[in-house]
Amino acid sequence: MSYIMPSEFVTKMVDAGESKIYTATRDVLIRAFMAGAILALAAVFAITAAVQTGSPLIGAILFPVGFCMIYLMGFDLLTGVFMLTPLALLDKRPGVDTRSILRNWGWVFLGNFGGALTVAVIMGFIFTYGFNADPGAVGDKIASVGKARTLGYAEYGVAGWMTIFLRAVLCNWMVSMGVVGAMISTTVSGKVLAMWMPIMLFFYMGFEHSIVNMFLFPFALMMGGEFSIMDYVVWNEIPTVLGNLVGGLSFTGLTLYATHVRTAPKRTLAAAYNNGGIARSN
Repeated sequence: MSYIMPSEFVTKMVDAGESKIYTATRDVLIRAFMAGAILALAAVFAITAAVQTGSPLIGAILFPVGFCMIYLMGFDLLTGVFMLTPLALLDKRPGVDTRSILRNWGWVFLGNFGGALTVAVIMGFIFTYGFNADPGAVGDKIASVGKARTLGYAEYGVAGWMTIFLRAVLCNWMVSMGVVGAMISTTVSGKVLAMWMPIMLFFYMGFEHSIVNMFLFPFALMMGGEFSIMDYVVWNEIPTVLGNLVGGLSFTGLTLYATHVRTAPKRTLAAAYNNGGIARSN
């Protein structure tokens, strides 16, 4: 596994953020659509494995396969661009401004949602033989998740809303670490290993990922989930998107950029010696 030093891969993060802002709208939509679709399939795969084995850990171990496919193919998730594109603005890259960043986020959101919704419809059709049969154990499990992660939060009011927000913050802290993981090695095996670890952690802990939820909740509604579209939007998607933004940018993007690009002045040898002398004299 060929490892790239932090000072090098953080520069690659800034370059990637700039590149995504200048990508043509058509390509942004295609890449985001495919990312949403692949992640949705990975969610079905993981939940199916967890239900059939009775072990949520098995599902968590398998889920990152979708994330690895997405970034090896150069596709984009909203959670990733939340972390990368603002770095290009902080680095004062030419032509990068707040409007261009928001525009990119909007197109990626639409593409991700389109891909996740498409897979939700296809899998709903498959599980129910054209919506003519019971969805089975996996379909029932997803429907129950939809209810628990909307009305379950609504039951606690503001505290419930803040709980999902914080779970989304922690989610994209880990997911964006996975995005960075794709940049810290020049080999496929190294990239996969670095991506796998934080993604497995987020999925097993049940943190809230806005794009996974773009699949889970429409699918759950098709399967007869006992919640409404407004329940999903207000008590899941909005706080999840906001939490994902805060988590990816603050815990990963800004911290890495601050300490590996905009580093503080290094201590001089004289200052270090004097401090050591003071410590010894005391």
